Amino acid sequence: MLNNENIFLKKKILIYGLGKSGLSTYQFLKKKNKLYLFDDKKITIKNKDVKKKIIEQKEVKNYYFDHIIISPGINIKKCLLKKYLKKNYNKIKTDLDIFYSQYKKNKNITITGTNGKSTTAKILYEVLKDQKFDARLVGNIGNPILLEKNITKRTIFVIEASSYQLDYSKLFRANFAAILNIYPDHLERHTTLNNYIKAKFKLIRNQKSNDFAFLNTKNLFIKNEIIKTQIRSKLVKVNKNIDLKFLKKINNSYFKTEGNKENLSFIIEIVKKLKIKKNELVRTLKKFKGLKYRQQIIYKSKNLTIINDSKATSYSSSISILKSLSNVYWIIGGLAKKGDKFLLSKKECKTFKAYIFGKNKNVFIKDLRNVMNCEKFTNLRLLIYKILKDIKKEKNKKNKTILFSPSAASFDNFKNFEERGKYFNNLIHKAINV
Repeated sequence: MLNNENIFLKKKILIYGLGKSGLSTYQFLKKKNKLYLFDDKKITIKNKDVKKKIIEQKEVKNYYFDHIIISPGINIKKCLLKKYLKKNYNKIKTDLDIFYSQYKKNKNITITGTNGKSTTAKILYEVLKDQKFDARLVGNIGNPILLEKNITKRTIFVIEASSYQLDYSKLFRANFAAILNIYPDHLERHTTLNNYIKAKFKLIRNQKSNDFAFLNTKNLFIKNEIIKTQIRSKLVKVNKNIDLKFLKKINNSYFKTEGNKENLSFIIEIVKKLKIKKNELVRTLKKFKGLKYRQQIIYKSKNLTIINDSKATSYSSSISILKSLSNVYWIIGGLAKKGDKFLLSKKECKTFKAYIFGKNKNVFIKDLRNVMNCEKFTNLRLLIYKILKDIKKEKNKKNKTILFSPSAASFDNFKNFEERGKYFNNLIHKAINV
């Protein structure tokens, strides 16, 4: 129930975007506000109460709204209401803002970054649950943030936040804010790298003196932005060089890659502030199996490992695992990201071969042909059978890895990376009769 101090109380509110975020916002606000709904697309809504609230584009200008709640998927520069939003920019808020206005007394730990957000948030959530905290995993991972029920004063929120959510938010504040890394990404939305970085750093700029900011200060883009940012919170510099003895204690192969070591380094620093002992942390880390389609081992035999890393949508997210492997048959392709660059040298790639599919095959050929052997295919099915054929021809049969890490968006052929990952798993299972 909304309290009397809440600014989202007895207001006229436009909810723009009727996906999971927009509909959860509607459910949260409907009892105490007058709501209007709009989406760029004609969507099928079964709920009669929701249907009654949907207005046409031409009607929007006829209403006065106190707030406009934008879903993360709406690009305010290219959407149907772009002119209206430009005039009313100060009214734009997000579900994160609504959440904070209601639960500002609850501790929240908010994770962002280009790579590793979901994994880090999931590990942290499992650590807290194992220590009997009332932890909730929300945001880009888990439930939409406004769908959580039975919140008490002791509830801790672990939030995965995207640059889109942070960019539009006006009120949200993180008690513990972590920026894992920053690399060029989502430039088709943010238009410039500087805009993308500023969206991420809004998480830090909104903090106060009793908050904590966990930053990878070795990352060039983060390091440069720190110089330009007034940081009022307590800065914790995160070093990803983890003690080898600690890694041996964990004894979990999942944490062998550079990317997952980086994720782990943030977990270690955050749990220190939560006063969770390292031995208690180890118990959770030992049993962590990772998330689907994120460096997920789907097949392993004596001489062959197959990894599904469908979540990798940029070069930077693939490089972290490539650095930990050799003898790699790398499956890559889809919609290339604007401004993306492959930064490994020919020497570092001498045991790699790229098998390229998807809409932007020629872009990936151009990027990779000078550092490794490349071959392009019309579809994934043919590609997989060609890899298995190539492996059979190899004289050295030992320690081969098939890595499905597309380094690209999935929307040329799939709804999302999950659908792409599931499709790859099915192809592998048929091809090798698992």
